[in-house]
Amino acid sequence: MPTSAEITAFLEKEFPQTKCMVESVGEQSALVRHPIGFDELRPGGTVSGPALMAVADVGLYVAILGEIGMKPFVATTNLNINFLRMPTAEKDIMGDCKLIKVGRTLIVGEASLYSDGNPTKPVAHIVGTYYVDWEAKPNE
Repeated sequence: MPTSAEITAFLEKEFPQTKCMVESVGEQSALVRHPIGFDELRPGGTVSGPALMAVADVGLYVAILGEIGMKPFVATTNLNINFLRMPTAEKDIMGDCKLIKVGRTLIVGEASLYSDGNPTKPVAHIVGTYYVDWEAKPNE
């Protein structure tokens, strides 16, 4: 299966708009980091919901790539988020992502997001479902 470095290189090439960084990839899991700056904040001085959803979506995508490889087409079909508490605007957001079920065409995973340094106080919990098209040809 792909390494963290291989997945990072893939994301840099195929998904350059993401600010998420791969911290680690394990067995059906991934840890990603998203630096927080002005673009990720909303009024009130907290991290925006779309930024949190992006961390979860990219983190689950990384966990999937680590599990099945980087050849098949993977698309998000559902993403459900529960906001639990306000994240710290001065700290990176960490996404601890785990795959719950890896099926033939659907993969389900969950992500726990927290402000860096505070993993016991999650700021959001996300469940995502992804469709895998094993016949799709990668862009070249």
